[in-house]
Amino acid sequence: MEPQVKEFVQHVNEADAILVGGGSGLSNAAGMDFWYEASPLFMKHMKYFYDKYHFEGIFNGFYTHFDSPEERWAFFLIAWKMVFEIPAQKKTYEYLRTVIGDKPYHLITTNQDGLFKQYFPADSVSEIQGSHYFLQSKNTETDKHLYDNQAIVERLLPKIKNHRLPREDFPVSPIDGAPLTFWVRSPEFLEDQRYHDEYQKISRFLGQHAGQKILFLEMGVGRMTPMFIQEPFWEMTHYLPQTFYVNINPKDALTSPEIKHRSQLISADINQVLKEAASFMQGGAHA
Repeated sequence: MEPQVKEFVQHVNEADAILVGGGSGLSNAAGMDFWYEASPLFMKHMKYFYDKYHFEGIFNGFYTHFDSPEERWAFFLIAWKMVFEIPAQKKTYEYLRTVIGDKPYHLITTNQDGLFKQYFPADSVSEIQGSHYFLQSKNTETDKHLYDNQAIVERLLPKIKNHRLPREDFPVSPIDGAPLTFWVRSPEFLEDQRYHDEYQKISRFLGQHAGQKILFLEMGVGRMTPMFIQEPFWEMTHYLPQTFYVNINPKDALTSPEIKHRSQLISADINQVLKEAASFMQGGAHA
């Protein structure tokens, strides 16, 4: 893999600015395997729900039919606590910081786990598919506010009894009393001020670096949602002749035929690639 990593580092060094796009594979590379697997990290917090419903990973739990709304809300609160409190298990995001160095950069993610913002300033991150750090009303016609989910989780977790949250404690909108729900992509997803602000940050970055050598660095974007990061990256690489595209993905390192000559595809573990690239950046032998 060393020649590929050296080529990747060369593309980074030649870039005037870097636009990073991160999907769920990036969180998985950082060891956050509780999203899609019944991993030890998942089982440590979710054994009761796994034994009863047999779903693997909290993502699948979000779409499981529970016996009662009370049990469902208890699961939500515990899952969110995991998202908020379990740190990255590997240094993936630290390696990425080293690779970017002092280059101008912006980060786009469809992930809703907030990990990027633990390592990079919020102004440099666009969460374009929402975030588990916020709840919204189910009635977006009358309530367009977002609510601090960390505060809600902290308040409601102690109220769980026998793996259930009492119905009277279900969070509701203070505006109209409608139930609160996730602020993540769904048919009722609230596309209001914060949502538009996330895209404005991207537009501002691209405007600031128009005509420059922009490196589009995609990592961990799967086949479920290529339209949010991958396809725009391909299109911009095609129409902006000074740009270059890199895709690091152990399963789906793909590019468009139109930009094949300005693409590098690395089918390898994202964490390991970034680790080796960071080592090269620091002038050391890669691990």
